[in-house]
Amino acid sequence: MPPPTHGGRNRTGIVAVIAAAAVVLAAGVTGFLVLGGHKHDEPGPKPTNTASSSQSSANPRSSDTQAATIKGWKVLTNPEQGIAFDVPPQWEIQSASWVSYVSKQGDPNDNPLIAIRNVAMLQKKWCSSDDDRDGTLENTPLAQVGTRGNNGYKSTQDIAGSDPETWVYGGYTQPDKKKVKSSTLEAFTTSSGLKGTLGTAWSVGVPKSKKCDSDGKAWTFGFKNSAGDLVSWSFFGAKGVSGEVPDATIRKIATTVRLYKAPSGS
Repeated sequence: MPPPTHGGRNRTGIVAVIAAAAVVLAAGVTGFLVLGGHKHDEPGPKPTNTASSSQSSANPRSSDTQAATIKGWKVLTNPEQGIAFDVPPQWEIQSASWVSYVSKQGDPNDNPLIAIRNVAMLQKKWCSSDDDRDGTLENTPLAQVGTRGNNGYKSTQDIAGSDPETWVYGGYTQPDKKKVKSSTLEAFTTSSGLKGTLGTAWSVGVPKSKKCDSDGKAWTFGFKNSAGDLVSWSFFGAKGVSGEVPDATIRKIATTVRLYKAPSGS
């Protein structure tokens, strides 16, 4: 079986993990890692040699029946939270069991700082490097989007203020939090009329000491699902590079976020 695919420059980078759906669901879908006063979604048990090795296709979620709201785009759904959103056609939708997360530099257990499910990636192998020289290339995607539950947060403002900074710090600036900058929070309404809070963060001056090093940026839209639970949609990706995802495109993806059913899980 193939090992987990590490999408970051090192253990602190953006990590993409293929976890067996049965294992994740058996764990109750959501665990929590307490960090900085917040509870962040954990992706469940780490993959083992019994994890699924199925690979992604243009849209591997044959059970999804939602139609995209933008012609030619592709739809992702999070049945556990009752969320759907769309991505442009060139984005690659990962299997429903896929989890992406960032972890703390030097953590031997690789515990997530923050994680998303229902992931789509742009240029999954945008940059590949073997920084630890173990003979295995680690792939860094250009950008990713996904959704998650935010139990333990106080408000949509809390989510939009915290999560983008965590993504940028975890994926791009560790161990330097001073390189993370953030914007004023924005009251945001999607095309479906879903209301919440939008926050953005980015890095400035990340040293380009390794092949795949770059500055990064992140956007998070915090809102409530139909059960009244706090949830979110996030984008994170490289900044200041060729092919960087324009802010206008990120905003357009965010406008497609919608509720499509009652949540089926926690």
